[in-house]
Amino acid sequence: MIKASDLKRGHIVKIEGDAYVVESVKVQKPSARGAVTLYKIRFRNVQSKRKVDQSLRGDDVLPEADFERRPVQYLYADASGITFMDIEDCSQFTLTKDDLEEEWLYLTEDIEGIQSISSDGRVLGLELPSFISLTVAETRPPMKGASVTARLKPATLSTGLVVQVPEHVTTGDAIRVDTRTGEYASKG
Repeated sequence: MIKASDLKRGHIVKIEGDAYVVESVKVQKPSARGAVTLYKIRFRNVQSKRKVDQSLRGDDVLPEADFERRPVQYLYADASGITFMDIEDCSQFTLTKDDLEEEWLYLTEDIEGIQSISSDGRVLGLELPSFISLTVAETRPPMKGASVTARLKPATLSTGLVVQVPEHVTTGDAIRVDTRTGEYASKG
């Protein structure tokens, strides 16, 4: 059992028998004396990817799920899905695009820091690094005199992901994308 006040991003807990990973934790401290601090937590179901928001008190407890995280490497993609290799034992497994619902738009052959989430020898999903670098495949040309803090424009990345980028970003630039929000983070 783990207290709500001890939950961090990436913890896996059971809610109504299903496994959920903690995506974000926001602490809401009351202004009145004697009031209780609330923890607003966003959970994502490991299998269905459904998101659930809950407000918990600091001393509320949730059962921890017994899952294993293992480092994996992207190998290749084909019509049936994307194949990965477990770095520790060199075993391979394939996940379909349905299994990887949101993650597949961030996957490239040179990505590092991917972890598989598995239970009873069965891979349930992936955990991506917080930030990844992708190349801009297509975007409008920059406007003359555009600054770093200027307006945003859409850019299609090498994986097909579309993000809003600053006006100065051009086709061919490498950018960092936040995998948690799907937003532009920085250049390079």
